[in-house]
Amino acid sequence: MTVGIIWALAAGLMLGLYALPEKYTKDYAFENTWALFFAIATFVIPNVAGFALVEGFVAILQAIPAGALWGMIISSFLWGIGVMMWGKAINHIGLSLGFSLFIGTIILVGSLLPFLVDGLPDTNVLITILVGIVIVLIGVVANGRAGILRQRDEGKAEVVGQGSMASGIFIAVFGGLLATGFSYANAVGRPAIHEASIAMGNAEWVTSVVVMYVIYMSGGVAIAAYFIWQLTKKGLWGQFKTPHFGNNLTMTGGMAILNYVASAAFAYAAFRLGEQGNTVGYAIYNTTSVAVAILSGLFTGEWKNASSRAKTSLYIGLIAMIAGVVVVAVGNSL
Repeated sequence: MTVGIIWALAAGLMLGLYALPEKYTKDYAFENTWALFFAIATFVIPNVAGFALVEGFVAILQAIPAGALWGMIISSFLWGIGVMMWGKAINHIGLSLGFSLFIGTIILVGSLLPFLVDGLPDTNVLITILVGIVIVLIGVVANGRAGILRQRDEGKAEVVGQGSMASGIFIAVFGGLLATGFSYANAVGRPAIHEASIAMGNAEWVTSVVVMYVIYMSGGVAIAAYFIWQLTKKGLWGQFKTPHFGNNLTMTGGMAILNYVASAAFAYAAFRLGEQGNTVGYAIYNTTSVAVAILSGLFTGEWKNASSRAKTSLYIGLIAMIAGVVVVAVGNSL
């Protein structure tokens, strides 16, 4: 179990840091940076990793039962749509509230969804894990409040675009629900993929590479459609041509590697954590990523103008999330 927790923490650490290189791209609009990142993360890296690291890669894919494969494809496609909806939610209700609602939904629903595949654990284990998830959610709410207070301190409106608060909340929560397809895809597809991968003589961790191949490629279709539409609508295709293209490719490539390795590490952590691994691993993974992202914001000066009230709410949120992860881990050890 300890090895699984370490892998889940490492995965969350990488996910929390993966977006940092975006700060160093130049002459790119938001759509250019993230379109290039997603193209590398969802199409280039999965193929390179699959064919380079997996023995009998194509045979393993062919060995996945049709039901499990389609379950992975559909849920992963929905994950891709959910990720895009989060961006739309921010236009309605702002980054802090949108992020809190989206991540809160992912942690709550995504951590419970694997129970549909794996079955419910013993009552004492289930209750302990649920208590831990509730504590984590309290932390997420506190962090969302801290973000709203910080924006007020800095004189920025929380609502940054057009649209009603009710619409933004619905988009954030519904997007979070769809994004939990990532958790379901891992839970439903991993057993068959693992069996086929081991039969081909691969190490245990290689299974995660194949799982992420199906998830990223399927989700990437939805994401690519969205960015093609946005780049065309806003006339941003020509903006890819810049003297800084090499730098931007390096930054987005680094983002893509961190993001992909984080996801693969989570899948391996879920395996090493045992029967409740998909639930426990998902909670630790996402909670750690949020905590790391917030801490990186503190270290880079994002909170230097925030009031003591905003910082207090932020610290309470961090403590609650860490405590919740500890409780979830304890529940998995019972």
